[in-house]
Amino acid sequence: MAANGEVTTTNKKVVLRRYVTGYPTAEDMEVVATSGIPVRAPRGSTAAVVVKNLYLSCDPWMRGRMTRHDDGDAVPAEDFVLGEALVNYAVGEVVDSTHPEFSAGDLVWGISAWEEYTLVTKTEGLFKINHPELPLSYYTGVLGMTGLTAYVGLLEVGKPKRGESVFVSAAAGAVGQVVGQLAKIAGCYVVGSAGSDEKVNILKNEMGFDDAFNYKEEKDLNAALRRCLPGGIDIYFDNVGGTTLDAALLRMKLGGRVVICGMISQYNLPEHEGVRNLFCLIPKRIRMEGFAVMDYYHLYARFEKEMAGFIKEGNMSVIEDVVQGIEKAPDALIGLFSGRNVGKQLVAIA
Repeated sequence: MAANGEVTTTNKKVVLRRYVTGYPTAEDMEVVATSGIPVRAPRGSTAAVVVKNLYLSCDPWMRGRMTRHDDGDAVPAEDFVLGEALVNYAVGEVVDSTHPEFSAGDLVWGISAWEEYTLVTKTEGLFKINHPELPLSYYTGVLGMTGLTAYVGLLEVGKPKRGESVFVSAAAGAVGQVVGQLAKIAGCYVVGSAGSDEKVNILKNEMGFDDAFNYKEEKDLNAALRRCLPGGIDIYFDNVGGTTLDAALLRMKLGGRVVICGMISQYNLPEHEGVRNLFCLIPKRIRMEGFAVMDYYHLYARFEKEMAGFIKEGNMSVIEDVVQGIEKAPDALIGLFSGRNVGKQLVAIA
């Protein structure tokens, strides 16, 4: 408690020590503790919420913010500030609020900081949790940002039709596993690629994929796609970019759709690789489109209701990779870029 009687606490947070070149390392981040942090929202504000974070989401897109960019570079968000907490999605409980729509005790998910307590002043990215009967950790993944990304990317951008063939890269990851299962619900034939035989077995035996392959064991990605999708691809949901995107373009059907969600194969390269097979877009009338999940926040209520129903009905399997303690957060994030995680990577901190 502060001298003025205000209730305070010690707050552990993960900060960026230096900007990253290449693959991130443990030395690029550190966990620091700060004492005397107020747990009451500033009374001069009408839209401030103090959140005690319970789960932190680890997502590949954070890597882009760990590099210093020159003005004008195309980046998904501003660079992280050295010495300040990393920012990403989290699940937490409201401790105090001056915002009329949030009260102490509310369970929420949304943009927060990688720390134990966060003062949220931009509440347009904060959502109440309406299904607390389901595991709260699901709101870092299948019921949160990654689930919404899969939902709008496939259904709003890809627009699948019953009987179509869908190929998903990084299919055992947080977004890919949801995309594949949504495509099966939509009546599609679904093939996924992943980076280990263990993940391939999970896709086929637990996630309901019709087929899957370990791209690390394939000498020729074109041959793998011809084997698994002999009739071609209607929708390619791209999470990796690079050589996989090039191979998929050659297998697209007339009028195919390529949904550009992520490019994890490119995030740690000093120079991004080019795409060689773009000529396919013209004769095959392919539509290739990128998207940002925040542009679809207005669909969240519909998404949450439908996805919660899929989970309760047994139509959506969920696999999580959970580490315990905020001290483990840097290593968990680093592991994403070697494919060490199986399913949604998250950190439990309370």
